[in-house]
Amino acid sequence: MKALVSLEDGRTFPCRSFTGPGESQGEIVFNTGMTGYQEVLTDPSYRGQMVTMTYPLIGNYGVNPEDIESDRIQVSAFLVREYQHFPSNFRATATLGEYLNAQGIMGIEQLDTRALTRHIRNAGAMRAVISTEDLDPSSLVRRANEMPNMAGQDLAKEVSTTIPYYWREEKPIPYGGVLSDKTVWKQRGERHAVVAFDFGIKYNILRCLESAGCEILVVPAATSADTVRAMKPDGIFLSNGPGDPEPVTYAIETIRSLLGYRPMFGICLGHQILGLALGGKTFKLKFGHRGANQPVKNLLTGRIEITSQNHGFAVETESLDQMDFEITHINLNDNTLEGFRHRTYPVFAVQYHPEASPGPHDAGYLFDRFTEMM
Repeated sequence: MKALVSLEDGRTFPCRSFTGPGESQGEIVFNTGMTGYQEVLTDPSYRGQMVTMTYPLIGNYGVNPEDIESDRIQVSAFLVREYQHFPSNFRATATLGEYLNAQGIMGIEQLDTRALTRHIRNAGAMRAVISTEDLDPSSLVRRANEMPNMAGQDLAKEVSTTIPYYWREEKPIPYGGVLSDKTVWKQRGERHAVVAFDFGIKYNILRCLESAGCEILVVPAATSADTVRAMKPDGIFLSNGPGDPEPVTYAIETIRSLLGYRPMFGICLGHQILGLALGGKTFKLKFGHRGANQPVKNLLTGRIEITSQNHGFAVETESLDQMDFEITHINLNDNTLEGFRHRTYPVFAVQYHPEASPGPHDAGYLFDRFTEMM
């Protein structure tokens, strides 16, 4: 079925829908990973975005119920060069098209993904509309310009859990008690008690924390500092999540008041929120870092880590006082900040995703560092 992708700057791309008729809108971005499309689809950090895969053939190994990072598809549309209608993999339980259709998400193919990616690299990530019903370029461009910008929106509240839950044996278990009661911890003594703020947390982060010896209680993004103190955890984890960190003011204030209380570890949006809580500043990247092959230098060891990343905002390195902070990691593609630790507080954070098997195990030591700190 014919479709049209229209960007806010007037550029349009003809394509076809492999999920039937429909429309979608959002910020259009690209991901350079060769595999892992199901993890991309279900990563809450992609909330409100239409994702273009730069690898040309997508869908060849189907989908399954194990390779998910949340309870639903998070992207607003999925764009590929060539969709494979007939997957071949012993783990597959459905095709990519069936998976997208079941959740009402548009899938687009026969798109010049190379031209689109080059355009985004030159012009930056931008708003876009896809339609099979309205194929008038001027109409779609106008509608793209009427959409709200990603900057300034609090998307974390859209993906955060509303009900606290434990993560045990690779699955969420709802917690029905009162969070202010320190008896929430059932395995304390055997494991480190960790409160994990959910700004859009990925399941594999929880798996890695559990494997590192943590008992994890995932709490809503707006959980107060007093509630966390009442639970008396051993450590605090700040998760990844979508969008601009600056509007998440409630979390910034909470984290600021918890500094020095317990060891704290942040990833991705958690890294940015922690940077803001410590007096730093953030900015929007031109087209973001999204893919499984981003080189990062660990300044503490001199080693180069191949990392998985997914973010459109970053912390300004110059905004962090070098008397209080030690810069631990930098991105070798553009020298942006990828990690820091505080010189006084038991606090550290990284911008990339150590849980996403980068390298494939280059960054796994960070979870061990967190447990050692606790």
